[in-house]
Amino acid sequence: MPNDVNIFKGKNITCIFGHGKKSVKALDDVSFDIYDEEIVSVVGESGCGKSVLAKLLLGLIKPTGGELLYKNAPIKNQRLHWQEVQCVFQDPYSCFNQFFTIRSQLKAAAGIMKVKPSKKELEKLVDEALMAVNIIPSEIEGKYPFELSGGQMQRMLLARIFILKPKVLIADEPTSMVDACVRANILDYLMKLKQELKMTIVFITHDIGLAYYVSDRIFIMSKGKIVEQGNPDDIVLRPKHEQTIKLLDDIPNVHKKWIDR
Repeated sequence: MPNDVNIFKGKNITCIFGHGKKSVKALDDVSFDIYDEEIVSVVGESGCGKSVLAKLLLGLIKPTGGELLYKNAPIKNQRLHWQEVQCVFQDPYSCFNQFFTIRSQLKAAAGIMKVKPSKKELEKLVDEALMAVNIIPSEIEGKYPFELSGGQMQRMLLARIFILKPKVLIADEPTSMVDACVRANILDYLMKLKQELKMTIVFITHDIGLAYYVSDRIFIMSKGKIVEQGNPDDIVLRPKHEQTIKLLDDIPNVHKKWIDR
């Protein structure tokens, strides 16, 4: 369950890319709080700034203005930050080197850990992580990323998270490239991860239905701003901003069915 410990705090954050007339304001005076063991979904259409926000939380970019705090302090050391904050991206194939085996890359991920496991411990850690996502270790022995399906590769990303055991997981459209059955499985694995590791999860998604299903709170983004935020029932059943209503109306018949309850 979420608690009152603040994990991320954004204060009037602005992110601008480019210069002069060609500059783009990807985030525009964004403020937010994300708490320990909370699931927050950031929902919006393409280009609204949600993926920029994800990169900001990962420490991949710095704000042009305003302030981002992780555990009440600025992010200064990226490597130390990644020991506690990790990600699952939309395209799993882009996250693995196609010229190295899956197992070797899962073992290499442990290089960022604070306490390095021994070779024997690492082999056991990888086996346990694979079994946690319903992969028999022998099934991927000697295999390369291009030999696995999209659903299997997403599970490899989740196995990597089981190995690293981060405090925070940023999940950027983790189910958009797989079919409905695999999508449900991946969501189940993510919930298993959260429960076992007591993680904070930030979902980046355009799917407000998914957000309603998994979240403690939802942030609605539009044109670089968080235009509405609240618990799932408030957002879905009592939407206030036109962008929230638009996202709900894009789901055929669902908005009306919820409102009529």
